[in-house]
Amino acid sequence: MHGPTLVNWLLALLAAGAGTSCLTRLRRSPCAPGGTHRPLARESDAAEALMGLGMAAMAITGATVPPAVWAGLFGLPAAAFLLAAAHAPAGRAHRLHHAVGALAMTYMGLAMATASGHGHRHAAALGLPVLTGALLLYFGGYTIWTGSRLLRTPAGTLAVGTAGLPQACRLTMGIGMFAMLLTM
Repeated sequence: MHGPTLVNWLLALLAAGAGTSCLTRLRRSPCAPGGTHRPLARESDAAEALMGLGMAAMAITGATVPPAVWAGLFGLPAAAFLLAAAHAPAGRAHRLHHAVGALAMTYMGLAMATASGHGHRHAAALGLPVLTGALLLYFGGYTIWTGSRLLRTPAGTLAVGTAGLPQACRLTMGIGMFAMLLTM
């Protein structure tokens, strides 16, 4: 990453915590209470675990990882989410969100590798400023939207216990993506 070491480590802890929580949800919840499979929820848990743990790894390792690793780790899931969103109307918006997140991670990984290869990583901004700005707007808006939905249920009551945990993980990862893009 392109920021202070303390910020990178705090971001890594935040993202690793969210990713681990999503991985735990994925492992512990194979079926809905009625016994039916929840493929979209499991797909979401898997994608969010990948993103959280990937963000933690990127915050710590940064440009030391070859760009092909970042491209494969996040580019392939991005393509899969885009294809799934194009072919299945159920969960389309959520899959597109995961595709944007995976593409943003691919973009950051490639931008860090390109900048460190030119030897002026600390002198200039990484990546394309217009694309970085568009992603900042997207993840900033997503974070505000997710945060506004976190505490209240559709009935208007406060969410208590673990009912809001998936949304809290999404909020955490939205903040993390915003912070990572901001440090570029």
